[in-house]
Amino acid sequence: MTPSSAPTTLISALAALAFSTLLQELSNGTGPCSGRVEVKHKEQWGTVCDGDWTIKDAEVVCKQLQCGFAVKALNRAPFGEGTGPTWLYRVDCHGDESALWNCTHTGWGAFTCPHYFDIGVICSGFSDLRLTGGGTACSGHLKVKQEETWATVCFSHINFKTASVICNELECGQAVDTLRGTHFGDRHELIWQEEFHCEGNETHLADCPRNIHRTNTCSHDASIVCSGYGGYRLANGSTTCSGRVELLHGGTWGTLCDYTWDLPAANILCQHLDCGVALLIPSGWSFGEGNGSVWNGTFSCQENGSLLRDCPVRALGHDECPAGKEARVVCSGEQLVNGTTCSGIVEIRHGDTWGRLCHSHWNLQAASVLCHQLNCGYAKSIQMEDGFVEGNGTMWRDAFHCEGTESCLWDCTQVTLGNPTCSAKEAATVTCSGLAESLRLSGGESRCDGRVEISLHGAWSRVLDDDWDIKDAHVVCRQLQCGTAEKAYYLPKSERGMGVVGLRSVQCTGNETQLMLCNTSHYQTEPMGVSEDVGVICSGSRQMRLVNGTNRCAGRVELYHHGIWGTICDDNWDLSDANVICKQLGCGHAIEAFVSAHYGEGSGQIWMDDVNCTGAESDLWACPSRAWGQHNCQHKEDAGVLCSDFLALRLANGNDCAGRVEVFYNGTWGSVCSNSMSQLTAVTMCKHLGCGDGGAIATDFKYGRGSGPTWLDHIECTEQHSSLWQCQSDPWDPQSCNNRAEETHITCTGNQKCICVWPDMYINLCTSTSLEKLRVVGGEDECSGRVEMWHQGSWGTICDDTWDVADAHVVCRQLGCGSGVSALSEAAFGEGTGPIWLEKVHCKGTELSLWDCPAKPLFGKNCDHKEDAAVNCSGYTRLSVPVILCIILGTLLCLVLAILAGQIRRARAQQRGGAQMFSWLERQWGWVTEMNCIFCHTEIFHLLSGSERAQRCLSSVSTSECLSRYQPGYVDLGKALLFMAPA
Repeated sequence: MTPSSAPTTLISALAALAFSTLLQELSNGTGPCSGRVEVKHKEQWGTVCDGDWTIKDAEVVCKQLQCGFAVKALNRAPFGEGTGPTWLYRVDCHGDESALWNCTHTGWGAFTCPHYFDIGVICSGFSDLRLTGGGTACSGHLKVKQEETWATVCFSHINFKTASVICNELECGQAVDTLRGTHFGDRHELIWQEEFHCEGNETHLADCPRNIHRTNTCSHDASIVCSGYGGYRLANGSTTCSGRVELLHGGTWGTLCDYTWDLPAANILCQHLDCGVALLIPSGWSFGEGNGSVWNGTFSCQENGSLLRDCPVRALGHDECPAGKEARVVCSGEQLVNGTTCSGIVEIRHGDTWGRLCHSHWNLQAASVLCHQLNCGYAKSIQMEDGFVEGNGTMWRDAFHCEGTESCLWDCTQVTLGNPTCSAKEAATVTCSGLAESLRLSGGESRCDGRVEISLHGAWSRVLDDDWDIKDAHVVCRQLQCGTAEKAYYLPKSERGMGVVGLRSVQCTGNETQLMLCNTSHYQTEPMGVSEDVGVICSGSRQMRLVNGTNRCAGRVELYHHGIWGTICDDNWDLSDANVICKQLGCGHAIEAFVSAHYGEGSGQIWMDDVNCTGAESDLWACPSRAWGQHNCQHKEDAGVLCSDFLALRLANGNDCAGRVEVFYNGTWGSVCSNSMSQLTAVTMCKHLGCGDGGAIATDFKYGRGSGPTWLDHIECTEQHSSLWQCQSDPWDPQSCNNRAEETHITCTGNQKCICVWPDMYINLCTSTSLEKLRVVGGEDECSGRVEMWHQGSWGTICDDTWDVADAHVVCRQLGCGSGVSALSEAAFGEGTGPIWLEKVHCKGTELSLWDCPAKPLFGKNCDHKEDAAVNCSGYTRLSVPVILCIILGTLLCLVLAILAGQIRRARAQQRGGAQMFSWLERQWGWVTEMNCIFCHTEIFHLLSGSERAQRCLSSVSTSECLSRYQPGYVDLGKALLFMAPA
């Protein structure tokens, strides 16, 4: 008989379904919602035989009996063998049926089954549970929902292990206490009849063993207090290891508002989030306000807590959080393993994965930044030590190129693209000086020059002296392993500290190993008198950089010596000298050694002349040369270098924002392969090129095939990558593609950046994305005022630390306001409001926008709005394209006519050659080729004739076509010029 033909006697008898009520089975831990399944059919009780009995079948039974949800579906007579007929066999339910017999089965009594195959179920007995009356969702009286009524659980029916299971199920963290609740007295409430005997490791309360309680009496109900922990996360940070602290409490995420939030608590949170150590607690509006709930409480962490759950949050509530009391933290995101707290293998985290760095991509400057970041002093060594490099694991190929003054490893230039792989045994390591080193130099160009500061009682303090000399400086340099002292000086007023004074009146003989071994005086407040902040320049501060080359591996060579940046003269400058520089900077080998200020003239000191390297030297100052500062040169002879690791990106054979992808590496342009490339990688390329925030991989190959090497394959970018150079890929290989059909073609969408194409000129031919994020406020016009930038949804100011006219030049140029007349400090146009986004901006003055300048995000309390930076610009120079064309073409016409006056006969004989005009002009004025490209592509050029970009541009765009794009009326004038070209 099928379910559809069930007899009416079954319906009239309610087709009762029940559990066995044998006493010995109840005494063994069963209750009204667990046992052997029996069905009453034709007025006779019978069992159900095991035939693929599943949790879905058990779910129907529990629901039909109003016993909550199914916990277990059991077979082989777990509650003993029944008697009588076997009514059902091979029951197959979907789980949503209203009765067991509505499920598919073989028919009533269709199969006689031995009773040792009888099936059973364990139901939860309740459909929900909660804690009430405790002020939060994570504390209060324990209630379970039985059918449609909430039942009270007696205090005698639970234990602490049961409470732990309940807190875990409610996402409320660890059980803190179980309390004897309200006395029942004469109250009439539904009382839960079962005792819970949890082991503590169950996922749900329904999974715990239970037994029926015989009496219906209960003196006190059960109350439970949970820690409140349900999970922590860092929200709205630039990495997964920084942000606003959010707490999952009672199933709801909310910002943690903690009046006592401090670095020790933050440090434990960072460690448990697998994010290294806490670097700082940023102030102000860092990481936003949050849009969800606010949990007020105290994060109470014990230093020896083994679990994050051992850090309970107490006194939770939903009140609004006062400004500045939201818990925030910046974690290191890096760690040292297999060593000590301040030595070991370097590991960094990408996403949720920790991995080691390769030793071949690691250097002492990056190591020093990491040591400083981990509060471990400076890097003494990056040599591998016994016991460090063991085991296996993920290897990351990131290379960090640091100057040494960065506060965090991620502030350094990061290049990953094309880097070779390495084995786990070739991992990067570091030995830091450790916490015992309580001396540092701050505010300089390296860790070996700057203002002297000393750590006393865990806080950095100033050092003041009225008789500071070279002997004192020698001790500082020796203690910091920075070589010998080159200069001892007093800081100018603008650079003096404002904090607590730690030492005063230092008197050293010069032979001491530590500054504290000298005769000193201790002060906790600034003393009276003429004592000033002191500084030191050590020989270890000497460093090098390449300037004006668009990235770190090409440009004019500049050296930092005696606290001053200067250039190198090009006398006898060759590839061997350039090789030493490229190797020293971690830029591969030299491609070309430039002379005659190829990258523009420097200023100030010329430090070296007649350099004569063999190429094997470890640094440039080891090469033979004239003495420091001795030369017979001018800055028009400044030397430059192009290294093999100089990288550039372009789209070929199309336009600036669509074409075949090419990368410049090892001195040659080459294609990249599209294998495994995602749209996200294409978008990253478009952002890198300033071509908007959208892009797609083109499949029609309309941009032609390349002819050079195919440099890269399997490029993988993520949302965290702001530059193509940060993406993972296979190592550099000139034959990366199997064939040219694998070359990558992309098309970008979105607004392009407006480009400043000439000093003090701004051609506004496109919609600006960067201009909208920068403004000046409070001045006399739109070209003077306090500098403000838009970031993370709000306008904020810039701190005036190191603010100078080079920074002002970049701001003025970006705003289309000419050049910078003056860089003003100390809130010259009034104090701003809101966040202070940046400090220590270091522009060279040649950058296209302020975002291209090195700068430091302001996390601490180094600045307030009385130090807001401001500018005065020369004024608007936004000239329209027709006006610029008129000026230039008019000038060219005058020049041509003047020359033709002496060559009229020769000019008439050569009227046939239109294309010869610009070839002749290029010989006379090399910048014409560049100007042609400027008008056609709105790109910046440095007035260097014959550049590859200019040649490529001119090969695809004729002069008349270029002119007709912008103003048809100028085409005839352009043609007239072409016909007047001399032979």
